[in-house]
Amino acid sequence: MNIGPHLLPNLFFVAPMAGVTDRPFRQLCKRLGAGYAVSEMLTSRPDLQSSLKTRCRANHEGEPGLIAVQIAGTVPQDMADAARYNIDRGAQVVDINMGCPAKKVCSKWAGSALMQNEALALDIVTAVVQACAPLGVPVTLKMRSGWCQAHQNAVPLARLFEAAGVQMLTIHGRTREQGYRGQAEYGTVAAVKAAVRVPVVANGDIDSPQKARAVLRATGADAVMIGRAAQGRPWVFRQMAHFVATGEMLAPPRVAEVKQLLLTHLQDHYALHGDNAGVRSARKHIGWYVKNLPGGEVFRARMNALQNSHLQFQAVADFFDELNHRMDRMPEPVLFDTPQKQQNELETHT
Repeated sequence: MNIGPHLLPNLFFVAPMAGVTDRPFRQLCKRLGAGYAVSEMLTSRPDLQSSLKTRCRANHEGEPGLIAVQIAGTVPQDMADAARYNIDRGAQVVDINMGCPAKKVCSKWAGSALMQNEALALDIVTAVVQACAPLGVPVTLKMRSGWCQAHQNAVPLARLFEAAGVQMLTIHGRTREQGYRGQAEYGTVAAVKAAVRVPVVANGDIDSPQKARAVLRATGADAVMIGRAAQGRPWVFRQMAHFVATGEMLAPPRVAEVKQLLLTHLQDHYALHGDNAGVRSARKHIGWYVKNLPGGEVFRARMNALQNSHLQFQAVADFFDELNHRMDRMPEPVLFDTPQKQQNELETHT
């Protein structure tokens, strides 16, 4: 599929996740089969664009593939300016955030809160498209099914956004009220796909190759976007691509390969974030990798007390060396739901 003039290598995308999808993580996912990855959400507030956190999030140095930046805010002119600012720094696609359910975002009427104010949402989209179009940069948008169960307006908004020039829509099958609770539904994704001509991407609870194929078939979506399922399991993208193409499951990666993947990830992470901040922010990534592994919880508790990148790096290497003596390949993942519950969910909501 294409985003504007850009042809993507496959249909398996990395979702933007605050504090997770920095450049090292995006690069790793792309190397392991992701066809597209969107940056962490960047604020449109001009007074925060020079902050260390924003500069780190906007770093794309050496990143392969298409560079996509997600922006969030409530002022149309600020959003337009933020789009141009990020294009000047390498963005080839600008994504508008109307899906974040976080209280600190929604309390300022940004993220999914914008779905309550359709006029303002459309003004923002129009301003961003008008800023990007002369530069040849496509605009995409990510949203939820609605604000709450009684106010699910993704379909009419999708039509408005398409008419305003948005060139791809991603739908998370939950309301803002749900957050990440309960199960994602895919009926809204299918309804949006039927209502617009631009590509539509399904998001929410897609955690296995089988689930990815089932959601694509049930919704007619052009692609799927993976968030939490890629945390500590970035090879899920190549597994999904292989299964959808061939119907065959790839074996889990070897422990030795995962060790090298994680150590390379850590080196890139420290280089971007620095030693002190890098050690702290790497803990969650390491924790995701070792979750459900033998001795993983004990190791995680010990690793979280380490304050030095060299000690953290060596501890990870030692843990996976020891694990390699016990097993050759990584165990099968613990999924969000059982296969039967996943199938029931697809049958109920499509």
